[in-house]
Amino acid sequence: MTVSTDTTTTGHDWKPRHLLALLAANVALALGAWLVRLSDTGPVAAGFWRLTLALPVLAFLASRETPAQRRMEAATVGLVVGAGIFFALDLAAWHVGIVQTKLGNASLFGNSGSLIVMAWALVAARRAPRPLELAAIAASLAGAGLLMGGSLEISHVNLVGDLFCVLAGVFYAFYIIMLNSARERLGPFSLLGVSTIASAPVMLLIAVLLGERIVPGNWTPLIALAFSSQLIGQGFLIYSLKHFTPLVIGLALLAQPALAAAVGWLAFGETLSGMDVVGMVLLAVALALAKAGDKPAGKV
Repeated sequence: MTVSTDTTTTGHDWKPRHLLALLAANVALALGAWLVRLSDTGPVAAGFWRLTLALPVLAFLASRETPAQRRMEAATVGLVVGAGIFFALDLAAWHVGIVQTKLGNASLFGNSGSLIVMAWALVAARRAPRPLELAAIAASLAGAGLLMGGSLEISHVNLVGDLFCVLAGVFYAFYIIMLNSARERLGPFSLLGVSTIASAPVMLLIAVLLGERIVPGNWTPLIALAFSSQLIGQGFLIYSLKHFTPLVIGLALLAQPALAAAVGWLAFGETLSGMDVVGMVLLAVALALAKAGDKPAGKV
């Protein structure tokens, strides 16, 4: 799941290393759902450890930023903390959904926040949607309908998992919207660090209220989750996103559900019907169109 907070793009100064970083980030993020399933804690507790284990590294990277990038006014701190709470709700809902639906579905629906942010931008700007935006909305509705229909044919549990992942997308949209102004003034690692400090206790509280196992017997999947999703995934995204247009970012995003679906098939025997494939393509195209429709690039 993409959780970057710095999406300023230029789109004309990229080099091969930037493209490799962008692709590597999406691969690392796509493996997150698999690692959540491998962990022997509860799914929300796995998210807590993802954030907590990565926090010392984020704090170190934030300390390397300039004083101006780390300076926060009280109002900004409130926004970032509020955003961190929404990110905790996003991760909690997504991780619950991961264990109840197919990994490909979880990846696609978990990234649906891009579409919600696009819709919010239309309302805030008080304008009619452009053709590209209408196409994204239509493709997303059609794709979501096909995927959820396929889940319902398997069991009600799978459909509930889809809905949890959609809910995660809603929470993620609030997270991005709340950080919209703060991310223009602060360093990305300072922003991620403060929001992570706010997110981790909320995730722990949710895990305790759900009665999940908190302390793992096997730390390997959780360390790999923190390293791949929170450090490699987010670090490479922050490094690479400013060099690409939203369209390229959206197309790179398509690697996530494709890889997640492949992992689901190889590791858990999750097969896709013809309608599932069509639904995944439609929803993936909708996410790419939503990114391409960002005007100006990278702003919400």
